[in-house]
Amino acid sequence: MLDVPFWLWGAFAATVVVSLAVDLLSHRTAHVIGFKEAAAWSGLWVSLALIFGAVVFLVLGTAAGTEYTTAWLLEKSLSVDNLFVFAVIFAYFKVPRAYQHRVLFFGVIGALVFRGIFLSLGVAVVSRFTAVLFAFAAVLFYSTYKLLKDEEESFDPGKSFAVRMLRKIIPVRDEYAGAKFFVKEAGKRVGTPLLAVVAAIEAADLIFAVDSVPAVLAVSDDAFIVYTSNAFAILGLRALYFMLAGLLDRFHYLSKGLAIILAFIGVKLILQASHKLISPSIPEIPSPISLAVIVIVLTGSVLLSLRRPAPTGVPEEADERSNASPATEQAEARGASPVADAPEPRRPESRPLPERAKGSYRKDMVKMKREVDAYVCPTCEKSVPAAIHRHKTLGVFVPVWGPGACQNRDCPDYRLDPRGKHPPAR
Repeated sequence: MLDVPFWLWGAFAATVVVSLAVDLLSHRTAHVIGFKEAAAWSGLWVSLALIFGAVVFLVLGTAAGTEYTTAWLLEKSLSVDNLFVFAVIFAYFKVPRAYQHRVLFFGVIGALVFRGIFLSLGVAVVSRFTAVLFAFAAVLFYSTYKLLKDEEESFDPGKSFAVRMLRKIIPVRDEYAGAKFFVKEAGKRVGTPLLAVVAAIEAADLIFAVDSVPAVLAVSDDAFIVYTSNAFAILGLRALYFMLAGLLDRFHYLSKGLAIILAFIGVKLILQASHKLISPSIPEIPSPISLAVIVIVLTGSVLLSLRRPAPTGVPEEADERSNASPATEQAEARGASPVADAPEPRRPESRPLPERAKGSYRKDMVKMKREVDAYVCPTCEKSVPAAIHRHKTLGVFVPVWGPGACQNRDCPDYRLDPRGKHPPAR
């Protein structure tokens, strides 16, 4: 354990309190955070973290400074996944952009409190029971598996435990009331949807703490190092979200990079525990090597995502097969030609969508909603499925605004997007 002077703890606490106060006063009027403003605030938070790291280098030594920098960068990289969840939660509750900063501000305060509790418990447990590091390594390996697998998962912020408990404690109305969390209706205090959004944000942070706490404890078991690095990483989350809100889907290889980092940290935990419990001859991974691995993997995943953009369309052959009937698929599986004696119905040529309709449709692909509406094709008057957008990092499918293509093969508008031709049926 490091011998941290009391004034350094005081300087850290003063920096956090003053920074939050300045941030709150600067955004006391609700407004939409633009890219330039978010980039300026993000640069400020990163600068504060690096300046504090320089102080740690000077006061506590090179080893402590390296551990702080490694832990801060690790937490910063893992917190990127929070940004995707923030986007899903805001879209689900349809939070106006002007109020999103207020929600994240109180979410960050709650995260600082809960992370402090979890990290304190984690440091106490590791100092007494070193074998728990093996369990932490297992948690990280499981998180790696979840990041690498490509399976459908459901994510419903409205059904999270925190939101359900909130609705049992206090009634929550359906309409927003500006930036207020509580209003009075018929003499009773009720919550607004903004309060439910804060609860969903806090619940998501608790879930991510399952990965974050074991990972940072692999870097250092000192309470000062792990908490200060986590705190400065969390403080910059809001600005990072508003700066990268429109670019998150471009970094589709970032989840694979985070999986590699978590697996590496899991190996580091196993070696660290084996060195202490089994034999001192078992080598440990030094902090400078950990820092280098994190930087290389993060940089490589971002550059690879930019050099190889994710495909935006569905291959024609796969789409044809998805539209095939069960009888056709069974016939092909037996090796016979599907419906050999029946002539193939003539399919009219599909009319291309106007460019304006295409642009509007793609623009609305990120506007998620709570439930899937029923759409009707105006030509054949049969139901049309809702368009589905896959979240590249979370690996979940979420409903979005707008109908998909008509799937009726006998329809003259077969596989033609009906958007722009009629309003969706309610």
